[in-house]
Amino acid sequence: MGKILLAFGGGLLMGLAPAPLDMWYLPWIGLIPLWVLLSQEKKPSLLLPLVWGVGYHGVAIFWITGIHPMTWLGVDWWSSLLIALICWLFLTAWGSALVLLWGIGFIYWLRVNFLTRLLGGVALWCALESVWSLTPLWWTTLAYTQSPTNLIILQLGQFSGTTTVTAAIVAVNGLLAEAFLYRWCPQFLIAGLSLFIMLHGWGFWLSQAPDTAVGEETLKVGIIQGNIPNEIKLFSQGWYQAIAGYTAGYQELANQGVDIVLTPETALPFEVSETFYNAIIGEGVPVWLGTFTKDEQQYFNSLLTITGTGEIYSRYDKVNLVPLGEYIPLQNIFGAWINRLSPLNAVLTPGNPNQLLDTPLGRVAVGICYDSAYGEHFRRQTSQGAIAIITAANNAHYSIAMPAQHHAQDVLRAIESDRFLARATNTGISAIIDNRGRTLWRSGINTYEISAHSLSLRHTKTLYVLWGDWLTKLLVVLAIITRVFVKFKTKF
Repeated sequence: MGKILLAFGGGLLMGLAPAPLDMWYLPWIGLIPLWVLLSQEKKPSLLLPLVWGVGYHGVAIFWITGIHPMTWLGVDWWSSLLIALICWLFLTAWGSALVLLWGIGFIYWLRVNFLTRLLGGVALWCALESVWSLTPLWWTTLAYTQSPTNLIILQLGQFSGTTTVTAAIVAVNGLLAEAFLYRWCPQFLIAGLSLFIMLHGWGFWLSQAPDTAVGEETLKVGIIQGNIPNEIKLFSQGWYQAIAGYTAGYQELANQGVDIVLTPETALPFEVSETFYNAIIGEGVPVWLGTFTKDEQQYFNSLLTITGTGEIYSRYDKVNLVPLGEYIPLQNIFGAWINRLSPLNAVLTPGNPNQLLDTPLGRVAVGICYDSAYGEHFRRQTSQGAIAIITAANNAHYSIAMPAQHHAQDVLRAIESDRFLARATNTGISAIIDNRGRTLWRSGINTYEISAHSLSLRHTKTLYVLWGDWLTKLLVVLAIITRVFVKFKTKF
């Protein structure tokens, strides 16, 4: 039982690290207990990686329970609680499965010697995160434990995305764990501490290096944080409040001379109201408007580019929909059961993953809400000429942990792509983030706010934008070569 608790404690340290607690230093030691236990036990229990995963993912994404209560949507209190707990338990199990698979690989393939453990442990974790990022449930990469506080190490994300930071965390933990296994071997201890210092030194240099790509092109963006509670958002009271708030905010920002206005996800959910449309015609300033759209019998969560003349110039449809909230996964299997618990009609259709958003002001990379968790989504758009990033979200109905972590995801995206990012949310946190992850402006929570800021438009392409996650592939190849070489050497 003591070993199980020790493994769980290591995961708990990792789970306490993400925003809003921002204990970024804990992940640099949080994997050591699990690494040591899996290495020194003759027959390690698979419960060890499993409970480590429960400690990490269960704490890190506990905010998901904030969807309860959903009585305002017609879900009774107890069913709402059950739905929230099922979501939390499933997401915890899904994240823990990644750690379990890593533990299996570590125990049965990598425990030959310290070299296979180190190189293989790093490569396997990065490979599993790469696979998990292709699924509809992706949020808790180890890299996000460093965002938005440890901006120095996050600069490494421009080389191979979040993999670079994840690899650094696992490698440092591995070296320190090996030092313990070899009775505080000074070589491993010095190597681990030196790697930690060198990586942060490299990141510091990147963060302070002169920005030679700074140009004269800027885009002045106005942001409206409407602050319409979910409890009234889809009803007449919320609709009238949204029309009044977004119209007044739009007009004030237009008078401040912005080039375009950005609104949150589904700011005006049903249609472009006549009042808001007349304001656009009167002021002549384009707007990115969050709303639902319909094509034949399909509904989309969209962001429209509306010109100053009232023309719909372009449209982006949300790609990564929220399971259960916007669609029911495995509808044929779970649909009937879920419908017994909830009257919610999750019928949205995901957008084309290859879509691009061109505007009269240039091409921008765009994400709506959950899209922010997927680095590849923004990498693809930036590689095809996006000069800035905009994101829109509705983070209402959650504790501060969810919007804080959502903001942290956007910090990662800005650094990876080397782009300024404008973020508009319904109830916070809205923000302006520069290409090095610094938050230049940040809104409050549950407040109505408007703000105008200039984004520097950039045409650079980081190594990550050009090559994607090349580091994982390299690490996997090196790990396989090392493991085969060790096996061959042992045999002969």
